[in-house]
Amino acid sequence: MKNFQIIGVDVSKSTLDVYLHTAKIHFQVDNSNQGMVELLGRALSSLNCKPADLMICFENTGKYSKLLSVMLDSQNIKFLMLSALEIKKSLGLTRGKNDKIDAMRIANYAIEKREKLKPTILPGVNVDRIKALLSLREKLVRHRTAYKNGLSDLKDCYVEGENALIVEVQLNLISELDKQIQKVEDEIRMIIHSDDSLEVNYNLAKSVIGVGPILAAYLIAFTNNFINFDNPRSFACFAGIAPFSESSGKQKGNARVHPYANKQLKSLLNMGAMSAIRIPGELKNYYLSREKAGKNNMSTMNIIRNKIVFRVFAVIKRKVPYINHSKFAA
Repeated sequence: MKNFQIIGVDVSKSTLDVYLHTAKIHFQVDNSNQGMVELLGRALSSLNCKPADLMICFENTGKYSKLLSVMLDSQNIKFLMLSALEIKKSLGLTRGKNDKIDAMRIANYAIEKREKLKPTILPGVNVDRIKALLSLREKLVRHRTAYKNGLSDLKDCYVEGENALIVEVQLNLISELDKQIQKVEDEIRMIIHSDDSLEVNYNLAKSVIGVGPILAAYLIAFTNNFINFDNPRSFACFAGIAPFSESSGKQKGNARVHPYANKQLKSLLNMGAMSAIRIPGELKNYYLSREKAGKNNMSTMNIIRNKIVFRVFAVIKRKVPYINHSKFAA
């Protein structure tokens, strides 16, 4: 990354706390269009530079950072939208919250990691739509699961004639939720099929054993169509399936996955792995060989989740669908 003028911004609902690293200047503006115009004006004046020289770094706080990211993108100004976990890890143990200090720490983090960090590329409109629809689908599925569980509990102690209305209403709700979930999934497929670049990667991802339509859509959405992740290892970390070890001196800790990862992706990858080991092929054979050897089942399933991710990234890179060679074995 070239020698940009680094600016750290702590984003809140109403305000943006800004720290100009080179000039050691802190100021606060409103989290609004007018406030962002003021931010850029003061930054360019204080740093005596051009917009192309700026690199604005801030935490991804969802809807509160959305306006800032969209405005910077529209002005072709480079920015780094960092995950909350990334910032939390960099700050270490802190007491209380101080927006001014947080803005400075974000800037310092960007300076420290400048060789590894890449400017954020915002998802296209279609990827944003898919992500919003997947979020809606999650909510609908949760509601459906809750009603199904409630119905199961009722049936366990059901006496004919009792609770008939409760059962009927819940069955109707489950049926309606099925229809709404299907509508959402149809819309996701329609968006993907209307965009050539999304459709190509979607079909490539689905060619990997263990990757179905929903997981493929999640992979498209959370990688920004495989733009925001350079390699499968970094995505595996994001999805919470890349084991890391905690070691200190001579003390070696057991490898485990990070608790702050994307839980929905991890769950879907787990379901994909469960599906993959039921299908004749290398992954099923691998699972059975480790089971026979008495290996830890959770560890085996996590390895299979990683294999799926690595295969998806490989087919995307090569632009060639995955071939299950076991189908052609004698």
